[in-house]
Amino acid sequence: MTANPEDGPGVPGRTSVPRAHRFRGSLGRFATGVAIVTFDGVTKRHGITVNSFTAVSMDPPLVLASIARTAKAHDELAGRPFTVNILGAEQRQLALHFAGRPGPEPRWVEGATAPRLSGVLAYFECRPWAAYDGGDHTLYIGEVVDFDHRNGDALAFANSAFTTIPESQLGIEDLL
Repeated sequence: MTANPEDGPGVPGRTSVPRAHRFRGSLGRFATGVAIVTFDGVTKRHGITVNSFTAVSMDPPLVLASIARTAKAHDELAGRPFTVNILGAEQRQLALHFAGRPGPEPRWVEGATAPRLSGVLAYFECRPWAAYDGGDHTLYIGEVVDFDHRNGDALAFANSAFTTIPESQLGIEDLL
């Protein structure tokens, strides 16, 4: 094991792996849900698989999705209504489909504000609220105008692999 000079001498668990690789690996230790941002572009319907999604505000209801600038549909999302679709554990193929590994064509639902995917664990239809530069990503904030959820296990991502968050660990909102 080689110590990284940035960490000081002899810090256990550090190797000579490049900083960017260690940073990505460190972020991977934080388990996230998996979502797909869907919207109607200029010429066609789009979906982008993301794992950077969070609530921003309860009043007004705002959510944030972080979209890589390298995503093919990145530029078309600006100023457009969108839906954040939270995936159930059984929807791994759907996540892969919109991450560049096409599979069977998904089933769409015509939302009142933006298109969404059928059978997802939860969805948030949004009007565009703001967009911010986030380095190699754009942080899109949407005002939630419609939402719902169903029972089921959640699809999650940690350590560069899909995993499941059992429903027994979800739904504590009734306790709050």
